[in-house]
Amino acid sequence: MAALSPFPAPLTDGHGRRIDYLRLSVTDRCDLRCRYCMAEDMTFLPRAAVLSIEEMGDLAARFVARGIRRIRLTGGEPLVRRGIDMLAARLGALIGHGLDELTLTTNAMRLAEHAPMLAAARVRRINVSLDTLDPEAFRHITRVGDLAVALRGIDAARNAGLAVKINTVALAGLNEDQLLPILDYCGANGFDLTLIETMPLGEVAEDRSDHYIPLHHFIAPLRAEREIFPVDKRTGGPARYFAVEGSPVTLGLITPLSDNFCATCNRIRLTVEGRIYMCLGQDDHVDLRAALRDGGDVDGLIDAALAGKPRAHDFHIERKSRPAVARHMSATGG
Repeated sequence: MAALSPFPAPLTDGHGRRIDYLRLSVTDRCDLRCRYCMAEDMTFLPRAAVLSIEEMGDLAARFVARGIRRIRLTGGEPLVRRGIDMLAARLGALIGHGLDELTLTTNAMRLAEHAPMLAAARVRRINVSLDTLDPEAFRHITRVGDLAVALRGIDAARNAGLAVKINTVALAGLNEDQLLPILDYCGANGFDLTLIETMPLGEVAEDRSDHYIPLHHFIAPLRAEREIFPVDKRTGGPARYFAVEGSPVTLGLITPLSDNFCATCNRIRLTVEGRIYMCLGQDDHVDLRAALRDGGDVDGLIDAALAGKPRAHDFHIERKSRPAVARHMSATGG
């Protein structure tokens, strides 16, 4: 790869936002087929199109040299990627040397196996995607998943010393009855909870408008029983945070459709094929793979990507409308 500049410029986009958070997708593959995320029959990238573990590590180090302070490993499902242990160890070694934090998002199906490795790699907290505590609903939403396996993985993560936050996508007609059970589960286990509106990424079998529910409607059963209060918590992400009466859980709300949050965006996404997507909800991207492999101007391409980062996404959901972008969430990383 090309030599790093000794004093690389910090990452600032064309709207003056400082970019210090990299979401690094290590695979487009997943061992689940969640209905709102993926088609049942997916076509995945060929091996030649995918960055090697070494290339991912090289690019991540370059981004840290440019001012990235936090990296989140995503997918697909990152724990299905062969060599994830080597990548996590390499990135974990950057903590204290420019990097403040290494985290991971997972569906927990392989977490029992990998939790000790993550802790050894200096991952201190993880996000787990969990949309229901009902085994039959879990199987329906994921098409192939076993809730008991996911819960064992979450227990293993907690036992390994990892802080766990549960991410739940609000899905009308599928998990509207699950908010209070999941909240109580999180409270009993010392987890925080973030609720997310479904996003129109990629074609799926069902019309997403059938399952879209604004979060202020989804949390109505909670508000009917308990007070929630805004809290002054900042993570650099899109969530707004609340305390819940009678619960130790910090509740986060991510509302890409009902309440745009782009003004404070501090992140950039790097896909498994080496593309920078400046926005999850836009198709514009810059391809780093060829420059990385041929010794090209990777930093110049990164700067070009930041200059083109849009002010906001273009998400909307209407009946029988096309997705905002053709690629699925698993192709970009959550």
